[in-house]
Amino acid sequence: MRLGKPFRERRKGFAFWSVRLGSFIPAALLLSLVMIFLAAKLAGPMDIPDTQPAIFYDSTGKQIGKWDTNNKQWVAINRMAPSIKLATLAIEDRHFFQHHGFDLRRIAGSAITDLHSMSKAQGASTITMQYAKNLFLTNNKTWLRKATEVFYTIRLEMNESKKDILEGYLNTIYYGHGAYGIEAAAKTYFNKNAADLSLAESSMLAGIPNGPSLYSPLLHYDQAKKRQRIVLDTMVASGFLTKSRAEAAYREPLEFSHQENVPQQTAPYFQDAVRQELSGSLHFSTKELESGGLRVYTTLNVKSQQAAEYWVKKTIPGNSKIQTALVALDPKNGGVVAMVGGRDYQSSAYNRAISAKRAPGSAFKPFLYYAALSNGFTPATRLKSIPTVFTFDDGKKTYAPNNFGGYYANGPITMEQALALSDNIFAVKTHLAIGMDKLVNAARAAGITSPLSPIPSLALGSEPVSVLEMARGYATLANEGERIQPDFITKITDRAGHVLYDWKPVKKQVLSRGTSFVLSQMMTGIFDKRLDGYTQVTGAPIANQLTHKIAAKTGSTPTDSWMAGFTPDLVTAVWVGYDKGETISTYPDSGYAKDIWSHFMESALDGAPENQFRPPDGVISVSVDPKTGLLAGNGCPGRPTYFVKGTQPTDYCKGTEKKAGSSKKKDNKGFFYRLFHWWQ
Repeated sequence: MRLGKPFRERRKGFAFWSVRLGSFIPAALLLSLVMIFLAAKLAGPMDIPDTQPAIFYDSTGKQIGKWDTNNKQWVAINRMAPSIKLATLAIEDRHFFQHHGFDLRRIAGSAITDLHSMSKAQGASTITMQYAKNLFLTNNKTWLRKATEVFYTIRLEMNESKKDILEGYLNTIYYGHGAYGIEAAAKTYFNKNAADLSLAESSMLAGIPNGPSLYSPLLHYDQAKKRQRIVLDTMVASGFLTKSRAEAAYREPLEFSHQENVPQQTAPYFQDAVRQELSGSLHFSTKELESGGLRVYTTLNVKSQQAAEYWVKKTIPGNSKIQTALVALDPKNGGVVAMVGGRDYQSSAYNRAISAKRAPGSAFKPFLYYAALSNGFTPATRLKSIPTVFTFDDGKKTYAPNNFGGYYANGPITMEQALALSDNIFAVKTHLAIGMDKLVNAARAAGITSPLSPIPSLALGSEPVSVLEMARGYATLANEGERIQPDFITKITDRAGHVLYDWKPVKKQVLSRGTSFVLSQMMTGIFDKRLDGYTQVTGAPIANQLTHKIAAKTGSTPTDSWMAGFTPDLVTAVWVGYDKGETISTYPDSGYAKDIWSHFMESALDGAPENQFRPPDGVISVSVDPKTGLLAGNGCPGRPTYFVKGTQPTDYCKGTEKKAGSSKKKDNKGFFYRLFHWWQ
């Protein structure tokens, strides 16, 4: 069939305009690029903006510090060690001297990788792009910001030499611990000038800017070494190094600075945590923090902070090498009111309160006893405390814990007394009886996020956790089962006062309110001499220092000493030990945690009511004989003990005929008593 003339004419017209349009689009794009490059050239060199660093305030609005910009020292590129320039080029932008601001090969490779992985895992930013972003842009992920970054990159490339761009980049990039630029970084980490850096030191420093908190060798040495290996391998791949030189540099021992150049600050470890939150979870850019004029309001209580630092200094002798960490927070909202990450920030900026993880020992037992209370136990449940070899894993394995000092009751004791005396046999029996997953679940719910294994020794706190985690877990108990998220910042405003971030604390009910309260009152027993048994209660050495009712627990391992406790308005956890896990061999060393904790709590609670605990509905108090777990009667001493209503004992001790709420005597040997009769 022949096509008509009108159709042929339309087809020719379509082809004509298609050719026209196809020619116009490239021409328009070319013209746009010419205009952009012309505008960038006419705009001339870029001025570095005036520095207006973010200012930090405490909970009362008093200035305590700022985003560090003093530790920034510009150094000419010819006064930098060649190794730091080569290491930076290799890991950040190996084609820096071949491209004009944009590495098209890298962009294409990154796009292909991201398409394959369906993510944005690969980055393609050049050194020029990073320099422009750090100086002039925020981290807002908008098309306008990206377009501006492209324009600034072109402007830098057209008006500055490659040498000047690299010099500017190396003088402004952030290396962590308040160090901006390679000169400040060299002094902070190695106490030397940038010109004197070795290949080993340069390859370590070049890996830090990708994640200053993650790759700092002062905070995470193992992660930093892995990153150093990547830098050295990339230098070899780029032709900058031989494999033998790279291997020698990797194996070279590094001697880090003690940071004598770090100025004195208010709550320096706390401020470091604030900086980490600003650049981490809150995603503020270095440029915003360094020159955006931000105002950062924090949760810090300066009075409490001063008390914490005072009692650490007063308690531990100056010539001791032992370290410590303290976290105090408000359990109602999670605001950290005081933090000590070590004895001397100038000697070591490593924040042991957040970054270090150590075995908490018996300080972990409250989570076990919460699980027990939720699975049929009560404060009056009795088990026998004698040397015991436990079998588990279907009888394939055994575990034989010991009580501290080798002391045992050699008879039954109540769970309340077992907690007060920190009886290990009782704890492991309980752990195995209820099922080892129950402790893991309770600790997880309370806020412990570190790995936990359902093993017998977990009942005795064998798995390492951080001091901040322990404070969070205890806060859940203080809140009667409501879990919080620890926070450091309440509000952030720009220089004009506009609110950029407003803290909204979130609490989640994760544990039983009544059971949490019963446990908290059990934990006050470590200071009550009425619970003394085959040994004295663990809080006895500091009981006379306390004027407030406080729930607490001690903890110890051969290498760690802990003390943690709370009122409904304040939670404090303290750790004492050696950085390298040396054995704590003397009593003064093992007692430091208790002394720091008790004195701090008294200082922080000064002016507060002596007893802030109020039982929730469904919880009652009865007078119980601490030894038998029965109601106190004729000839039996009594101690007020809380129970979830309906679980309290009903028989009186010493076989008295009187019965609580009834004249008929009942057998007090309940299910768990009979279940564990063979252990007794």
